[in-house]
Formats: sequence, structure tokens, C-alpha cells
Amino acid sequence: MQCARYVTSVSLNRTLRTYKYIHNFLNRNVYYKEFKNIWRRLYYTHRQSSPVILGIETSCDDTGAAVVDADGNILGEALHSQLQIHLEHGGIIPPIARDLHHKHIQGIVNMALERSQCELKDLSAIATTVKPGLPLSLSVGLKYSKQLVKETSKPFIPIHHMEAHALTARMVHNIEFPFLVLLASGGHCQLAIVRNVDDFLLLGSTLDDAPGEAFDKIARRLKLRNIPALSTVGGGQAIETLAKEGNSQAFNFPTPLSKYRDCNFSFAGLKFRAYKIITAEEKKHDIIGDLILPNVADICASFQHAIANHIVKRVHRALLFCELEELLPVNKKVLVVSGGVACNHYIRAVLKLVCDHIDFELVCPPPKLCTDNGIMIAWNGIERYKAGIGIAENLDEVDIQAKCPLGKDISKSVEELSIKFRNIKIKIPQKLICTITVINISYCS
Repeated sequence: MQCARYVTSVSLNRTLRTYKYIHNFLNRNVYYKEFKNIWRRLYYTHRQSSPVILGIETSCDDTGAAVVDADGNILGEALHSQLQIHLEHGGIIPPIARDLHHKHIQGIVNMALERSQCELKDLSAIATTVKPGLPLSLSVGLKYSKQLVKETSKPFIPIHHMEAHALTARMVHNIEFPFLVLLASGGHCQLAIVRNVDDFLLLGSTLDDAPGEAFDKIARRLKLRNIPALSTVGGGQAIETLAKEGNSQAFNFPTPLSKYRDCNFSFAGLKFRAYKIITAEEKKHDIIGDLILPNVADICASFQHAIANHIVKRVHRALLFCELEELLPVNKKVLVVSGGVACNHYIRAVLKLVCDHIDFELVCPPPKLCTDNGIMIAWNGIERYKAGIGIAENLDEVDIQAKCPLGKDISKSVEELSIKFRNIKIKIPQKLICTITVINISYCS
């Protein structure tokens, strides 16, 4: 049996990574059944010393589940997105999100388990998002998970949603602690130093809206869903798509928090400025009803540029703060960018320029892992399980938290350092000019 001898000769990890490929290749081979049995015996033997975690995510409007092992292999996953339904309602309606989670969670978990070829008894633990998020959505995931834990007597690992986003990059990249992370999504915008699995130092966060929320509301105000090619995508993706055809300098936007030398964010002012521009342009072009502005691409490009410009300034100050305070390794300074807004290529490009300027490495997880999913929850469960951190001792005491801080807040320390900036212009991809900031060396040295 040449197939059997081949399988037993390779490492267990390599067998796991190549299983799906060989599965397809041998699907009609007479040795397939024997190969599958050998692989399963080898893998289950390996797994006795290697944890396998089921992750469940229901913090907002995506029902996700995944099975991940200690080597970062995604054994099986499933995701149900509520995007289309919430687009029709003009935003996320919490009771609707709850009902859809309740309707699909059983099927999504079963699908993830089936694709992983695991049974509940094969799992090392179950990890579930319990904070922060929409209370009605979080409750569905927690209630379902508690039921599974009671049925299987498996350990339960409560997961902080933003910590999971922060650590996802470690699943696909070789990143050691500590590192700097920017978490930007529809509900959050935070800068933090990650010193360990459960050790975060918060440098700054949004004082009002999140960038993803601002993108969604402006896309809705611009009626981008009326454009057929954009009718099925989220607001941020729609704006990014149109911005490629527009002039980022067509409309002026203010610079939020320009007088505050800290790492906090504010997107409400940019959003209201965009509202005023849209209203004025609609009046100028006699736009009524569902008609689209003729210069909608310019508005999208200018708004996206304003968001990116604001983010990059606050991130740059955080990078310099880490350098000045020697909070990161000199020879391995890493900025991780995660969350839904991290999928925006324009924002990534601008951040890459800043990182290159001061010798930081920019790391972004694949777009699939930036948005909400069960994979990141399972991986955070793996990290905690291996470290023996955060495993629930009393299941009945575990509850959801709609709002929850991320680590220890040291944002005042950033403000006290009072780092100044001056502006320069740098060309970025798409042949656009982006005003970013660089440190005034003479002032800070």
C-alpha cells in the first residue's frame, strides 16, 4: 500500500495541512477509504497532545463557528452573514440579529464540526465571544455554548472580541509579543500594545463613532445601494470601490483632534462634514429621490482620504510613543492592523508608508480573518488554553458584557509626552497624493 507508507512517513502537521488536497486527489481511488482511516488514526493520536478548540462568534450580525488546532490549522469553519438583511433595513436591528443568530447557530456549528471531521467529544474546549458586542446577539452565543459545555463537560473559554481580533495575526504570521495593534471596525477603533495573551496596554480609542460606522452611514446617505454593482456590499466596501474613480482632494475635511497630542480618535466630525457636503451637492445638482450625485466618486474618495489621514496621524504618534518609551523590541517592531476596516486597501497603503518611514513592519491578516468569524475566536481559545489563562471555573458565573475595556488604559501617558508633528506629502498607490505626518525630530530628540 504505497499510499499508506507515504502518509506514515511524513510529519503529522504536514499530513494535516495537505489532507484536503489529497482528499480531492484520491476521491475516486480504490485506496481512499484506507487512506482516510489511517489519517484519522494518526491525527487523533497527535491531537491527544495538541488542543483543538471550537470557536463560536455571535457578537454582532455574523454567526460564525470554526474548529482550529494548536498549529493554526483551520480544520473546519462555517459562517452565516446577515449583511443583506440588514442592508434592506438600513442598519443592524438588534432583535432581528438575535433572531437570525438563534435560527442559524445550530446549523453553523454542526457544519463547522462536520467539515472538520470532528465530533464534540474530540474537542479540547469550547470558546465563545461574551464581550463586547450587542447584548441580544451575545446572549444567543453564550446560551448555546453553555448548553454544549454542560452536555459535553468540556472546558469553557470566554472570549473578548477585540482581543481575538488582535491575536488573529499570530495564527498566520510569526509574531512574538509585544507588538502594537490597531483595531478598526464598525464598532471600535483602538490602539494597544499587546504584551501577552491577556495583557494589553490601551494607548487610544475612539471618543465617538467608529470608522466602519462612519463609512456605513455615509454610504447610506449617498444611496450607494441604488448602484446595481454595489447593492450587495457593505458601506465601507462600496465607498472604497467608488473612491478609486474619484479625486481625493475634491472636498476639504477638517483634521479631528488636531490640538490634542494623544492617540484617541474621533470620526463624528468627519461624518457630519460629509453630510453637509452631500446636502449642498444635492441642492447644487437638483438631486431628488433615489438619484445619485454625478460626483459621488469624488465625495467617496475625499471622505475615505479624510478617514485614512486621521487614522494614520494617531497611529504614527503611537508608533513614535512606543519607540520613545522602548515598549517594543528594537529589532522587531510590528504594527498589526485588524478588524473590518483593515480590509480597506487605501488605509493599508497609507499605514504601510508610515511603517516603512520609521522601520516598523506592517502585518494585516487576510481580509477573511479581519471581519468577524469563528476562526479568530477558536484561535484565541487556543492561545488561552495553551497558556492556561481565562478558562472558566464556574460556568454559571459567566455572563455577557455589552461594553468592556481593552486592557490597562495608559492613554494619559501618551498625552503627557506631547509629541508634535509636521506635515509632508507622499505619493501612494492609485497615483493619489496623501498628506501624512512625520515626527519633528528636532523637537522630540
